[in-house]
Amino acid sequence: MDIEKILTERIVFKGAAPKKKKEEKVKTKAKKKGYITGAHGSGSAKMKAEYRRRRANRHKNG
Repeated sequence: MDIEKILTERIVFKGAAPKKKKEEKVKTKAKKKGYITGAHGSGSAKMKAEYRRRRANRHKNG
């Protein structure tokens, strides 16, 4: 390109093509329930589930 043409018309850079959005995975309630109850086998999830059970039943023992 001529320098004069660049100075008068400017260079226009086109941006990159917009990226396609990935569809967000939706966790179903069943999956959440399984995790909360520790059903998926994780030791830490089972411990957390036990703490949740104790906390939920705390008011029932009095």
